[in-house]
Amino acid sequence: MYKGLQILYSCARMRPGTIANYKNLRKLFSKFCFIKKVNPEISNLIKCTQNEYLKEKKKWLRVYKQFSRYLYTERNHYDNYVGSIMKLLRSFFNYLKAEKGIDSRGIPRIFYIIKEEIPIVVMSTEQLNFLINDIAFEKSLSPSLIVSKDMFTFGCTVGLRISDLLALKKSNLEWSYTDCYLKLSSKKTGTPIRIKLPNYANKIIEKYAGRYSTLFPKISIFNFNKNCKSIAEKAGWTQILDKKRSKRGVIKIINRFNSQNKYRFCDLITSHTMRRTAITLYLSLGMPEQLVRRISGHSPGSKEFFRYVKISEEIMDREISKVHSKLENLQK
Repeated sequence: MYKGLQILYSCARMRPGTIANYKNLRKLFSKFCFIKKVNPEISNLIKCTQNEYLKEKKKWLRVYKQFSRYLYTERNHYDNYVGSIMKLLRSFFNYLKAEKGIDSRGIPRIFYIIKEEIPIVVMSTEQLNFLINDIAFEKSLSPSLIVSKDMFTFGCTVGLRISDLLALKKSNLEWSYTDCYLKLSSKKTGTPIRIKLPNYANKIIEKYAGRYSTLFPKISIFNFNKNCKSIAEKAGWTQILDKKRSKRGVIKIINRFNSQNKYRFCDLITSHTMRRTAITLYLSLGMPEQLVRRISGHSPGSKEFFRYVKISEEIMDREISKVHSKLENLQK
């Protein structure tokens, strides 16, 4: 399924992550067809009659319903994942039309792309400041947790994806007098990024300078996420949070291990938290949106980016309310 898709219409080569998504789609859809005994043959509808088109449409509508039921019920996936799978299927049908001349007419529109707005977990300014400056806390951590803390702190500052952070090398650093800049092109989007580093980020880099081929030691994303959760737990960030997900548009609260064991803040910390924290803090501290987008690599009309704008406004409103409350208390 994915072999002919490796070169995009723009003549750019498809990124490894996108190819992996198509591989996963092929594996998932093939397993579904085998289990449910579905015939996935795609007909060319360029010269078909109206009855032939309606028959083919009815067939794929039935496939869509069966596949959706399989993903939701048997695979226990949520709207966000199901929507991404349906989007890939649409893209494949469009590829067949554009490159192979197999016109499915309105069939791709059957694969409805449902979207889910997953709540974003971000670090507060106080929490990030604690990780940066609390020496006693750092001394209480094991060497492996100290490395992960440094990487997490650096990631919360520059807002990089974990794949970009792990690939950083000395060549990504640019010095201008006493200032140090981080420059790279995002692996996912190819967007050029140049960020001035604060002193504490420079000290983190100096700590590991010359010891590895990359700026930071190699670590699997699984172990990095595990370490970040452990660091947050040791820091005492264990307040209970609702983890909300939706299936077919119905929102439900997810508990840990399918029990009454609630999620804590530390349980929801992952590598994604770094990027989300950086973008949200930049916005909430007053940096103009267009400058934040230059750091994050989001396009001007990105819906994902405006989720961060909304959250930063909520943070700002909360802080303003605190100030207003203090002013009112002074008047009494």
